[in-house]
Amino acid sequence: MKQKKALMTASVASMIDLFNMDNIHILQELGYEVHVAANFEFGSITSKERVSRFRNELEAAGIRTFHIEIPRSITHIKDICSSYQKMKKLCEQERYDLIHTQSPIGGVVARLAAKKMRKHGTKVIYVAHGFHFYAGAPKKNWVMFYPVEKMLSRYTDVLITINQEDYQRAKKFYAKEVYYVPGIGIDIHKYETSEADRQSVRNTFGFTEDDFVIMSVGQLSKRKNQETVIRAMAEIPDKKVKYLIVGLGEKEDSDRQLIDQLDLKTRVVLAGYREDIKELLHAADAFVFPSLQEGLPVALMEAMAAGLPSVSSRIRGNVDLISDGTEGMLVEPMGIKGYAQAVMELERESSVREKLIVNSKRKIQQFSIEYVHEKMKQIYLTIGKN
Repeated sequence: MKQKKALMTASVASMIDLFNMDNIHILQELGYEVHVAANFEFGSITSKERVSRFRNELEAAGIRTFHIEIPRSITHIKDICSSYQKMKKLCEQERYDLIHTQSPIGGVVARLAAKKMRKHGTKVIYVAHGFHFYAGAPKKNWVMFYPVEKMLSRYTDVLITINQEDYQRAKKFYAKEVYYVPGIGIDIHKYETSEADRQSVRNTFGFTEDDFVIMSVGQLSKRKNQETVIRAMAEIPDKKVKYLIVGLGEKEDSDRQLIDQLDLKTRVVLAGYREDIKELLHAADAFVFPSLQEGLPVALMEAMAAGLPSVSSRIRGNVDLISDGTEGMLVEPMGIKGYAQAVMELERESSVREKLIVNSKRKIQQFSIEYVHEKMKQIYLTIGKN
């Protein structure tokens, strides 16, 4: 009997690395030969070294990889057309039984490329990790992305959303099936404890035992909005409050200039890309997540599992995880004073921190990797039978 084949694809390799390895393992368990297609040369939010190592890991595991230069900007029409032609050729050559795609442009390219093959039995799963159109989104997002997503849902066998707002909207589209799956799942037990010495980790960044360390994890970008918290740090008079920012991105130079301009060099640390997130979380005192746009944030889930109280922006995705004053604190995304006041309250009030930690640890159980694993397995099984 011919072995079934599945293609896992996204715009950039880091999206596969960070968010899809569990799905690849599920597909392998179900007997699929799995291939991966993505941009392995640029655009990833992890380091070039990590992307190279990741590709080697995939190949060593018997997973064939294909570099397709899918751009991340919808304005790069020529590059989108080129990647479409390459993806279409790959799909027609390999005749996949299943294509699992995600990310706005990657999803456009893969679904259009698979359009002809769906007539021959190929099934297409599209995971929306957060539609670019949402309550409060700029009008241009609705004009540019909403019609495209709705039209392409016609070429989608299963559309998966990871937050409730997107789920309610997607049910009005044309996909054959629409599911809500709570993100990629979080390995709760992995993040509950750390064997690393807390003070040794803090020493790496010049933090003392008496410092109150808040931490962010995410790409340094306008969307992740670290700049607002940097400005909030200048509003916090207590010099023992320190801010650790983990991530790489296009705003690194401007963030560094802002830190210098606000005379925060001894209080705000840009740590770059790190692979020891769990250890860093256990060395911090609180987590801050100021994003302007999210689907369902893994970084916030990891912080909750690690037992950190959090201050987050009041946006789609975050509100699926946090109720203000119960599992964390919610503030307006651009509210500099709001972040400053919330952080100062967490620093002063140990009872508030303890309440948030207890409640967030309870809430995060609903987003366990075991639950998501079983949900995705059932979706793969169902689509494989149809």
